[in-house]
Amino acid sequence: MKPLDPRLLRHARPARTFLAVTVLLGIVTTGLVLAQAALLAHVLAGAFDGRGLNGLRPALGALLAVVVARAAVHGLSEAAALRYAGVVRSLLRRRLVEHALRLGPQWSGGRRSGELATLATRGLDALDVYFARYLPQLVLACVTPVAVLAVVAGADVLSAVVIGVTLPLIPVFMILVGLHTRARTERQWRLLERLGGHFLDVVEGLPTLKLFNRAKAQAAVIREVTGAHRRATMRVLRVAFLSALVLELLSTLAVALVAVEVGLRLLGGGLPYETALLVLILAPEAYLPLRTVGAQFHAGMEGVAAAERAFEVLETPLPARPAASGAAVDLRRDTIALDGVTVRYPGRDVPALSDVRLTIEPGERIVVLGPSGAGKSTLLGLLLRFTEPSSGSLSFAGVPLEEWREQVSWVPQHPHLFDGTIADNIRLGRSGASLADIRRAARQAGVAEFVDALPEGYDTHVGERGARLSAGQRQRVALARAFLRDAPLVLLDEPTAHLDPLTAHGVQDAVERLAAGRTVVLVSHDPAWTRLADRVVRIDSGHLTELRSPQPAPPRPLELTS
Repeated sequence: MKPLDPRLLRHARPARTFLAVTVLLGIVTTGLVLAQAALLAHVLAGAFDGRGLNGLRPALGALLAVVVARAAVHGLSEAAALRYAGVVRSLLRRRLVEHALRLGPQWSGGRRSGELATLATRGLDALDVYFARYLPQLVLACVTPVAVLAVVAGADVLSAVVIGVTLPLIPVFMILVGLHTRARTERQWRLLERLGGHFLDVVEGLPTLKLFNRAKAQAAVIREVTGAHRRATMRVLRVAFLSALVLELLSTLAVALVAVEVGLRLLGGGLPYETALLVLILAPEAYLPLRTVGAQFHAGMEGVAAAERAFEVLETPLPARPAASGAAVDLRRDTIALDGVTVRYPGRDVPALSDVRLTIEPGERIVVLGPSGAGKSTLLGLLLRFTEPSSGSLSFAGVPLEEWREQVSWVPQHPHLFDGTIADNIRLGRSGASLADIRRAARQAGVAEFVDALPEGYDTHVGERGARLSAGQRQRVALARAFLRDAPLVLLDEPTAHLDPLTAHGVQDAVERLAAGRTVVLVSHDPAWTRLADRVVRIDSGHLTELRSPQPAPPRPLELTS
C-alpha cells in the first residue's frame, strides 16, 4: 500500500475530508512551529543583549500564545484523526461484510470465514494507528521540512545548505527499511489470518475432535501456527527498533553538524546571535517529522496490510448472474430443469459438476446419493442460487433472485441457530409469523415435545449456534423453520447425519410430513432415504446418473399445509 492509497479514498469517502483537515492542520502546525522558533530566538537573544523584562513582555506573551495554540492544534488533530479513523473503519467493515455476503457462501464459507472475521475485527482496528499517527505525521513530514528550510535559507544560506544535504538521507533510509519491513509485515498478517481461520475451524469442530481423540493433535497445530506468528511479529519489531535507532542516529548527527558549523561561525563573529539561535532551534524541527513518520510507519503497517487485504476482498468481482427477465415462477406447477450444467470453481482443474441434466417435476421427491466431494452440495447450491453454472442452462435462470428464494426452504446438514429464543430461531422461516403459527410449525416438526417441557418454553435462549440444544433438537428447529416457511420446494442436506438411530427416526417422520405436497430434493449418504423417493439419482465425480426412474402414479395434490 502506498503512503496514501487511492483505494482508501475510493472506498471510504470520509477519508477525503480527513485528508483535507489533516493537511490544513499540518500547515497551521508548521506555521506555529516557525513562529515559536522565531519568538524563542528573539526572547533568548534579548535576554543576553540586556533588554529588560518590560521590553520582552510582548514577545513572551506572543510565545505563550503560540505554545498554547500549538498544543490546541495538536489535540484537535488527534481528536479529528481518531474520529475519522472510527468512521472509515466502520464504513470499510460494513462494506467488507456486505460484499462478502454478496459473494455468497460458496466464496466466503469454510476457513475463509475465519479469515474474514479476523480481518473485519482485529485487522481493521489497526487502521486507528494509520489514521491517528501515521497520516498526520506524513503531512508534517511533507510540509514542515520544506518550510523550515525556506526560513533557514532566508536567515543563513550555509546552514540551509547543510540541512538540505543531510535531510534527504532520512527518507532514503526510511524507504530502504520500509521495503524490507513490508514483506515481513505482510507475512505476519497472513499468519494471523491463517491462525484466526484455523482456530475458528477447531472451535467449531471441537466435539468431533474430542470424539475421535484428535484434540491434542490440533492443539499442536495451533501452537505451531501461533509460534510462527510470534516469530514473525518479533522480526517486525526487531526491524522497527533497529530502524528507529538508525533514524535517530542520522538526525542527531545532522543536527550536530549544523550546530558545529553555526557555533564556529558564531565564535568568529560571522553570524548574529539571534540568527544562530533561530537556526539551532529550527534544525531539529526539520528532522523531527521525518523521524516520527518513520517510527509511526512501523506502527501503522499492520493496519496498512489489513487494508490491502480488505481492498482485495472489496475488489473481488461478484459472480456473474444472468439478468432477471422478470418471468413469474410458481414451483407448484413449473418444472425445474438443468440442461448440460457444468460448474467449475476457481483454482480447480476438475469441475464440481459436469454436463448435468436433471428435470424435477412439481411434487416430485428426488433423493441424491453419492460420496463426499462428489458434487451433491454444489447441486443444492445451484438450486439455492448460491452458485451459477460455468456452462449449460437453468430453467429458472431468468427468475428474480428474491422471488425464487421465497419459494425455497433449505434444511442444511448443520443448521445455524442464533443466540436468541427458540421462537425467534423458528421465526427466521417467515418474518413476522405469529406465536400460534410458530407453535403449529413446531408441532409438525416434533419440536413441541421438548419445548413444552422447558421452564421458559419458546422463550428459552438456545445460546450461540444452539449450544444448549442437542444435535437432534437443532435439526428439528431447522425443520420447524421449513414448515413455517411453507415453500413449494424443499432442499435437505443430510438431515439425519450424526444423529443416533432413535433421533434419526423421529427426524425422518418429520421430513415425511414436510415432503407431503411439496417438491423435495434430499441429499444423503444413507440409502434408507430411497424408500421415500419417487426418483433416485447418484452423483459421482461431478457426473449424474439415474438409479431409479419415477413410476407412473396418480398426481399428488399440491395444496400446501399451513
